[in-house]
Amino acid sequence: MKRVLGLLFLFCVAALSAQDFKIGVTANIHRSSIVNIHDVSKPAWGGGFGVFGEIPLVANDIFDSAWLYLVPQIEYSMQGENAEPYANQPKQQFPNHYIGVPIYVKYFFHPNGWKGPLFVMAGPRAEFLVSHDRKGPEVYPQFVDQEQKINSVGFGLSVGAGLKLSDKLEAFVRFDRGFSKIYPDYKSKSSTYNRLLGIGINYCIKSE
Repeated sequence: MKRVLGLLFLFCVAALSAQDFKIGVTANIHRSSIVNIHDVSKPAWGGGFGVFGEIPLVANDIFDSAWLYLVPQIEYSMQGENAEPYANQPKQQFPNHYIGVPIYVKYFFHPNGWKGPLFVMAGPRAEFLVSHDRKGPEVYPQFVDQEQKINSVGFGLSVGAGLKLSDKLEAFVRFDRGFSKIYPDYKSKSSTYNRLLGIGINYCIKSE
């Protein structure tokens, strides 16, 4: 939690110290999964919400002409997966919730020098485990002990594309791919990592 509070503090300092910065809220719905674990792994539906700052990296005039931004973000993300074992065995659920901190470079296409509504974004993402659970019966007892321990900190890559709908509202699609092992004691596969695919909106609540 200290790490999360520290990142939130740095986020506020970066946003408030920048010129022409924007602050907004973001929300998304997504399907998440954990790769290389369990029998027949199925994605779990979840949501995420948070705040972001948008700091121009190129000249920005009164008509909001900047086309390149640094976008730090902090969010609460409901992730995990569902497992459906073979032979009509009961389903299992593995909800894992995180505080996520993606830091995007956001690029607006600007043909002929005019900033357009289409953008792409990409950047690293850190995640800090808030809670995790296991729901459903123990179908394979030999793997239960290997799934008890879960890493509390992870990192990965987040990429997306979107459309600016108005001065304050944007819609986007997003894909996150983790590079950190989720279950460090799991021996059946060499790597178990998070991934998600979602759609969402950004809403600007303040700009200067």
